[in-house]
Amino acid sequence: MNVLKPWSLLLWLVSANSFPLVAEWPRHTIDATSIGADGVRLRDINHDGRPDLVTGWEEGGLIRVYLNPGENAVKAPWPKVTVGKVPSPEDAVLLDLDHDGRWDVLSSCEGKAQSLFVHWAPNERIRYLDEAAWTTEAVPAAQKKEAWMFALPLMNIAGSVQSILVRSKGSRASVSLLQLPRQPRNLSEWTIAPLYQAGWIMSLRPFDFDADGDLDVLVSDRKGESSGVLWLENPGPRAIENKQAWPEHRIGANGEEVMFLDIHQDPARQQISIAAAVKPNQVLQFTATQSTPLRWQSSRIKINAPIGTAKAVTYADINLDGQIDLVASCEHAIESRIGVYWFSSANTEDHSVTDIHDISGPQGIKFDRIETIDLDGDGDLDLMTCEERDNLGIIWYENPTR
Repeated sequence: MNVLKPWSLLLWLVSANSFPLVAEWPRHTIDATSIGADGVRLRDINHDGRPDLVTGWEEGGLIRVYLNPGENAVKAPWPKVTVGKVPSPEDAVLLDLDHDGRWDVLSSCEGKAQSLFVHWAPNERIRYLDEAAWTTEAVPAAQKKEAWMFALPLMNIAGSVQSILVRSKGSRASVSLLQLPRQPRNLSEWTIAPLYQAGWIMSLRPFDFDADGDLDVLVSDRKGESSGVLWLENPGPRAIENKQAWPEHRIGANGEEVMFLDIHQDPARQQISIAAAVKPNQVLQFTATQSTPLRWQSSRIKINAPIGTAKAVTYADINLDGQIDLVASCEHAIESRIGVYWFSSANTEDHSVTDIHDISGPQGIKFDRIETIDLDGDGDLDLMTCEERDNLGIIWYENPTR
């Protein structure tokens, strides 16, 4: 006979109803001292085995790096440094641009700025958390070009960054390739070339779709005639150097408002799955058996519960039952609507879900991309995100499974 733990019983009672009662996870604040935290990007920059992070504060105009303090202190605010001040930052990513072993930051800005900025790390490692030791420069080739929203570094075999995919929104929106010269510190020699004309790119996710050994990119385009889910085929290093086009392969959701998405590979079944959050309250799934060419099948899941509008979705085994679940975040989670939740993929056969599990509770209105990672070291996956309307800031929710 299986005996339910108290929290398991609570979740069972929740799922027995048409929508959750009270089942939110404990929330911990990494930083809430500025305004408009807009997405987190993770990387272990000090080689201690723990993920550190960088975030752009859109309304605050700040780019900050945070060092993971370890399991014993992870529930308190994290040590931080403001590496630069730029207008309307939408994204920031950690990367070693000049190959000196210290992690710089590239920020993407929309609004009136419409620029990419490099934030150079201090020469002395001991001064990494010293704001005065950082320097910020704009990338000339990207200035006043597009409303930049995100950057995805492409690594070579040696792990160095030689080119970067950048995405944007608006009338001149694109997925473009930012190429670095041999001397990356010389920003005037950086070049940029469009690969795909878009409406409003939301996601860029690296994945080797054609199994040729290089990373292609999965794309969600939110607006315009080209909206939907697609992937761009990496033509190889020499072709990249020659600014050769990346062939486009459509997957689905054409004409729909597709938000953030995620991809999952099941090696045992040789299957690729993609989950995409779609306005107003749906998750679209695409599956394909790894073959050439890929043939995609789609299914649509409507969330019939008091949630906000769809923002992001990701795959994770939340309750450690060996099955991959779906975790989602929302915008417009007003009037006590749920902003972050999860549900079992086993409950999607009828293409409608009512028994979702509340993570965030009623606090928070506009959430962002999701990272699932075990921050407290107890063996289950916690959830990290940002919230920018109630100014909850950079937060993580503690999974109660263990």
